[in-house]
Amino acid sequence: MKAYRDQHFLIDQRAIERIVNVIEVRDREVLEVGPGNGALTKALLERGAIVHAVELEGAFCEGLTERFADEIVAGKLTVTHGDAARCDLPPFSLVVSNLPYSISSKITFRLLRIGFEVAVLMYQMEFAQRLASPAGTKDCGRLSIMVQTYATVQQCFTLSPNCFSPKPQVHSTVVKIVPRPPIFYIHDHNRYADVVRALFSHRRKTVRNCLKASKGMLDPVWVDRVLAFLPEEILASRPEKLYLEDFATISNSP
Repeated sequence: MKAYRDQHFLIDQRAIERIVNVIEVRDREVLEVGPGNGALTKALLERGAIVHAVELEGAFCEGLTERFADEIVAGKLTVTHGDAARCDLPPFSLVVSNLPYSISSKITFRLLRIGFEVAVLMYQMEFAQRLASPAGTKDCGRLSIMVQTYATVQQCFTLSPNCFSPKPQVHSTVVKIVPRPPIFYIHDHNRYADVVRALFSHRRKTVRNCLKASKGMLDPVWVDRVLAFLPEEILASRPEKLYLEDFATISNSP
C-alpha cells in the first residue's frame, strides 16, 4: 500500500494509547491534523476530548463523518475539509496529531503563531531530533532555534515503521511542545525571525559574513550598523555555535 499525500496511518493500538495518554484531554478542545481513517480520533473521543479534525482528503472527511455521526451530532467532533497549513482552523487549546511528514515544518510554525497550551505531535525521527537540538550544537538550525525561542520541546518516545500502514522507511518520534515566552527579550519578533533565517541560509560562514551576504534579505543600512556594533566573539562565530541570547542580541541591535 502506498502512502497517500505522505501520510502513514497508525495501526498499532498500543502506540495510539501511548500518544493519547501523554496529556489529559478530557473536556478539552483538541485539534487533530490529518486524522485519516480516524484511529487517533477514536481514542481521543473515548477519553472525553472535544475533537476538531482537519483533513485534506475529501474521502477521509466523508468516512469520518459517517463513522462518527453520533459524536458529531453530540458536538464532540467537528470535521473540516481543508489544508491545515492554510485554512481557517476551529478554536482549540490542545493539539494531538500524527502529522504528514511533508507539512511538519509549516504546521509547527503555524501552530506556534496561532497559539495553544500543549501540542503532542508525531514527526519523522530525524525531524524531531533537529527540532529538539539545543542552540549551540552542530545539529541546531532555523527550525530548532525558532521553535525553542517560543516553546519547550520534549521527545517522548519513538515508534517503529511497523506501527503504521503503509510502513514508512523511517522511525517516527512523538514530541511534546509547550509554548512559553522567550527567555531573552526580543524587541522586534519579525526581525528576529529574519535574522535567524538569514544566518542559517549561510550556516557554514561566520556571523559577520552571513550578515554581509544577507543584505538582500535584511535592511542593508541596519546590517552595516550591526557589523559595527556587535562584539567580535559573536561576529566570528558560526550560526550553530550561537545561543538563544546571541540571536536576541543580534536582532535587538540598534
